[in-house]
Amino acid sequence: MEHALSPSSLAELRRPRPYPAVSVLTPTHRREPDNAQDPVRLRNVLADAKKQLEADPAITRERRTDVSAQLDLALAEVDLSHAEDGLAIFAAPGEHQVWSLARSVPERVVLSDTFLTRNLVAAQAAERPFWVLSVSADRVTLWNGGAGRVAKERTGGFPMARSLEAPNTERKERIGDLPSTFRDERTRHFLRDADIAMSAVLRAHPRRLYVTGEQAALSLLDEIGSVTKDAAHVPHGGLAHGGPDAVWAAVRPLIDAEDRKHVDTVIRDLETARGRKDFAAGVDEVWQNAADGRIRLLAVEENYRVTVRANGGDHLVPAAGDDLDAREDIVDEIVEQCLETGAEVRFVPDGSLGEAQGIAGVLRY
Repeated sequence: MEHALSPSSLAELRRPRPYPAVSVLTPTHRREPDNAQDPVRLRNVLADAKKQLEADPAITRERRTDVSAQLDLALAEVDLSHAEDGLAIFAAPGEHQVWSLARSVPERVVLSDTFLTRNLVAAQAAERPFWVLSVSADRVTLWNGGAGRVAKERTGGFPMARSLEAPNTERKERIGDLPSTFRDERTRHFLRDADIAMSAVLRAHPRRLYVTGEQAALSLLDEIGSVTKDAAHVPHGGLAHGGPDAVWAAVRPLIDAEDRKHVDTVIRDLETARGRKDFAAGVDEVWQNAADGRIRLLAVEENYRVTVRANGGDHLVPAAGDDLDAREDIVDEIVEQCLETGAEVRFVPDGSLGEAQGIAGVLRY
């Protein structure tokens, strides 16, 4: 299952496909007892997707068989023991993908000539993903972080490792000490290579970077690094050889502090915008401004969801989930639209926006 949405992978998902490109979305659960329903719900929504394939006269028998087989292959790849809050399955002639999302999604099946990506985009924005690079003299490990956890990442040549040679005993006999591992030229080259590799990862998957290690290692990166020099440093050794729980415990205080600072900044920006009359609040008003590309900063409460429908004009009104024209993921649609027009999107704790009713924006004009 895929987790990290990069600009290149998003562009690939959005390219046109031969009809039908099938998008299957379903909520999942991380813990018992709620996760007991996930296998049955997943099988049912995939069965519904196949029924829609069978009922569509525009789909040839050959393509129907192909896409149905791709849905079966996708199901075989799903590992619900590691489920997060949502699942997206994409299938088209000759291909399929499975994405695990750290944000709930409405259950739905969509047949089109492109995949439905707005829920992935919103989940990525809500998750606030980050990298953690744990360095030592003999190992550099990359961790993929977000939604309250980190996991070891095997990309870009990571983890990197080397053997430490025995100390230079002749040098010890000559001047009476042992050289610092982090003054050794081989170590400098090793960490410089790690910095170059991390630069390539950030170009493909740009996000916040934290670097952990002994103070001597961090000082060396300040001297020789490029991207790692400018990262947030966490002076904590041993994590290059450690596990994810220890890494998360080391970086969490810094991440929590940064999140609180960002939330305070967002609330101040919204209050200032309200005074200047360049402020939008509520799903209908925000949706209209997002469609016009007017939003500079979008703030959304983390668990805010609302089902709406168009009232025949330019406004949204509340709707029931079983209404034929209901739009259950309108918030994700707004998030994607704002990101497409270059807006900053920030998710804030529930209740932070007060009378703004879960969603608000600062306007460009």
